[in-house]
This record gives sequence, structure tokens and C-alpha cells, in this order.
Amino acid sequence: MLHRTLLLRFATFVVLASTRTAVIHASDSQTRWLGSWTASEQLVEPNNALSPEDVHDATLRQIVHLSMGGDRVRLHLSNRFAATPLSLTSVHIARSVSPDSSKIVPATEKALTFSGSPDVTIPAHADYISDPVSFSADALSDVAITFHIDVPPQEQTGHPGSRATSYVTHGNRISATELSGAKTVEHWYYIAGIDVPAPPEAGAIVVLGDSITDGHGATTNGNDRWTDVLARRLETESGSRGMSVLNQGIGGNHLLSDGLGPNALSRIDHDVVAQPGVRYLIVLEGINDIGMLARNGEASPNEHQALVRRMIAAYEQIIVRAHTAGITVIGATMLPFVGSNYYHPGPASERDRQAVNEWIRAPGHFDALIDFDEVSRDPQHPEQMLPAFDSGDHLHPSPAGYAAMAGSVPLSLFASAGLATKKPLAGR
Repeated sequence: MLHRTLLLRFATFVVLASTRTAVIHASDSQTRWLGSWTASEQLVEPNNALSPEDVHDATLRQIVHLSMGGDRVRLHLSNRFAATPLSLTSVHIARSVSPDSSKIVPATEKALTFSGSPDVTIPAHADYISDPVSFSADALSDVAITFHIDVPPQEQTGHPGSRATSYVTHGNRISATELSGAKTVEHWYYIAGIDVPAPPEAGAIVVLGDSITDGHGATTNGNDRWTDVLARRLETESGSRGMSVLNQGIGGNHLLSDGLGPNALSRIDHDVVAQPGVRYLIVLEGINDIGMLARNGEASPNEHQALVRRMIAAYEQIIVRAHTAGITVIGATMLPFVGSNYYHPGPASERDRQAVNEWIRAPGHFDALIDFDEVSRDPQHPEQMLPAFDSGDHLHPSPAGYAAMAGSVPLSLFASAGLATKKPLAGR
């Protein structure tokens, strides 16, 4: 009799536990998730990769800066550019004490799970999303992602242009308050995004770009890329909350060919359409296509004309594909770059930039316009960047230049979901 009673009690416990789990999963499936932070993934080139010794039995702690806040989070991991699986024995998240420190706030630390398991093996060429976890994440706050890895895949997936310090040390120190003595690098590895729950009217703004969006010339750990400043404006200026900013910039990115990362057209599905809650896309791409054409010697007039045609066709493809997914597409004009130490463009390349910018400005192409060229150019020498906004290489803005770019973005471009069909887009 006692045995039968115990069996009945155990069966009841299992049914209740299963019911509770089912309710939790049902709740999660009904959650509307919104991207709060992203990094565009690429194959990490050898000079930015960690050595096999660095990541054998290692703990990595990486600091990211959120846009929107929430009471739960889920983490996106990526092994997209590896030919073998990536196995992580544990993954934790915590509030960071400071963007330039490995210290975490211990009371906030949470272990992440993957289908209920603390470890995860991500197949080759795949991404993985963690189970949601209760975590108080403030808007514009810094979060530490820490994981332990035994043996890494030969190819590393990541984002070299982090403008943020990451920490790597040997052994499993995943819960250490501070990773004292750790090796520091300014790159991100295997982390691709953080989502938070969001109301129906909230939305994400994805920015597809190159090093100017990635933040070359910004302050390490300063979070002063133009996208960071835009996120702060959206959060703090009256009437504009409810929109996150997802930076999908890659240094050296091209519209038409692979550079240090995949070409922009090949990134649309992963980096734009697949982002949770995306409503708007800002496109700031093309200066590397123009610069590379004549970097090692002047090209023929026909080659310049062909490049302009192909770039415009690429923009048209981006617009069509984004519109198919219900995304509003905002074109951003390319900044001046005459005098660039890297491209040293001549008159023909400047004409290419002007021709493409005029197409971007023309009505009937993009849904709206952000004229970064007008904001950043020197009125006395419009083919050059204003000296006060120049990082020094005549190609990338300084933090002051990035602040000016963000300040020029009309927040009226980003209507809430409830107003999107009632309020015309501004910015032209």
C-alpha cells in the first residue's frame, strides 16, 4: 500500500512538473521578442583570432551594451563560419560593473540553459538561441556574457571590430567576480545578439553598414558609435522610446564583394530579416566599393559607370527584399572621403560617390532619407569631411562626428506600430 501511495505521489509530481514546464514554454512561445544588441558575424581572420592555446579549456567574458531593457533575456550564439561543432560547457550572463572592466555584479549572475541543459553544442554553420531567463536588464546598460569552452572549432566565428574589451583566461572561472590576470582583446567571439521581451508597439532599427557604422574611430569601451548615440536619443528624448538600435556594421564591408566580412547583399537574411522585432532598416554602405575600384590605379570611365550601376542595383535588391519582409528602408548618403589615407580617391571616384548619393536622395527609391553627406562635409570643400568631425584618416568620423551623425537623424522617421500607417515618413 505504501509503495502504491509513493508511486501515485511521484506520478502526480511528474504530471505537475510537466504541466508547469508546458505553461512556461507556452508563455515563452507567446512572448514578442525584440533585439536589444547585435554583432554581425564573420569568419575571424587570423590576425584577429585567438590562438588554439588561448581557447583550450578557457573562460571568455565579453561585455556588450544593450539598447532596450527588459525583465528577461535570451542570448544568440553563432558558429556560422566553422566547419565543425562548437561546444560550450556553460554560459552565464550578469550585469557588468563597468564597460572597461571584467568585474560583474555577482547577485545578478544567471546561468543560461539550452533546451533545459547548461551546456550546448552548436553544429557547424549554425546559430543557437538560449532559453529565456529572468534577468533585470536596464536600457543602455552593460551586460557581461561569460562562457567556458573546452576545445574550439578550428575556424572562429565572431566580430573583430567590437570597440570593446573582452577577457580570456584558462580554466573554468565562469562565476568569478573578476577575471584578474586575463588576456584582453578588442574582439567578440561566438556571440551574436541579445533579445528582450517587448510590447507590440516596440520595434527594432537595423543598421546595415561598414566600418563607419561599426565604429572605427570611436572610443574603445566608450559606446560612442553613431548607433549608440542614436539609441540614447531614442531612449531619452520624449515620445521616442520603444525602438532599439541594432548595429550590423562590419569593417571593410562592401555591397558587391566580400571584404573582411560577407558582402552586404549576402547578409540581408541573417543580419536584417531574421532580427527579432525589426521594423526599420538604415542602409549606409558603398564607400568601400567606390574606394577599392581605383585604390591601386585609376580605372576606365566604363568601369566607373559600371560600378555605379551595380551599386544602385544592389540598393534596389536590398529594398525589394526588405519590403518583402514588411521592413521600411531608409537610405543614408555616403560621407565625403577625398584625402583618405587609405583610398586616396581622385575626381572619378568622387563623381561616383556623388552619383550614387543623388540616386539615394531621389524620391521613389528608399522610403526615407538620412543625409549624412550633408551633415559631415566641409562647406568650403564639400568633397572632404569637416575637420571637426574627422578622426584623422579623412574617411572615418571622430566621436564628435558620430555624435553629429546621430543628432541629424529625424526621430520622426520611426513611428510606433500603432502610428506607422497613419503618420507619413519624414526625412526627405
